[in-house]
Amino acid sequence: MELSPYYEKQMDCIQCKKKFKTTKVRTKSLKIAASDFDFRPIYENDVNGYFYNVFVCEHCGFAFTDDFSTYFKPGANDLIRQKITDKWVHHDFSGERTAEQALQTYQLALVSGQLKDEKHVTLAGLSLRCAWIYRTLNKKEAETRFIHLARDQYISSFSTGDYASSNMTEIRICYLVAVLSRQLGDRDQAIRYFSTIIEQQRQSNETKIIEMAKDAWQEMRDQQ
Repeated sequence: MELSPYYEKQMDCIQCKKKFKTTKVRTKSLKIAASDFDFRPIYENDVNGYFYNVFVCEHCGFAFTDDFSTYFKPGANDLIRQKITDKWVHHDFSGERTAEQALQTYQLALVSGQLKDEKHVTLAGLSLRCAWIYRTLNKKEAETRFIHLARDQYISSFSTGDYASSNMTEIRICYLVAVLSRQLGDRDQAIRYFSTIIEQQRQSNETKIIEMAKDAWQEMRDQQ
């Protein structure tokens, strides 16, 4: 019998501390064929890994990812209870997720993260993945809206340096700001951040991203 690509995992909610179940994807089941300009993975099969990054507590409605910190600033818990938990209708997001269900979890995590005052880099990642899912659903206007949100949060992350304790690097942040700005038609912002990458190429070992930035920058110059 073939092993399911999905498995169940028990989680502790970082907000209400209650236990709930979530669905994860076995790493060996993820087969990436290619990736988009903003790193969206394109899978060979129907198993979409990033659909399962968000954990939604069925008890209180708080949604989070592994990138969320466990620290809640004073007053945040009360605000979350008021804005989310008190209005929460029990829903279980365990099991296989459709694109629409995955989008629900990301948007809930984005609201949760904003109320909790999560880092810009975390909110940027959530916004970007909302854009990815809207791209999958061919909803261009909504995709553009979330690309804009992601770009602005990445700029704030770069300015404040709050990405330092994440798995993101300065080069990767700059690249995303540049390509998302280019996608939005903000040429000046794109060139500014592509230039930042090229200026720092000697100090970085992220050669693939640097080459991608150089190619994109040259394309923009040729188009002008």
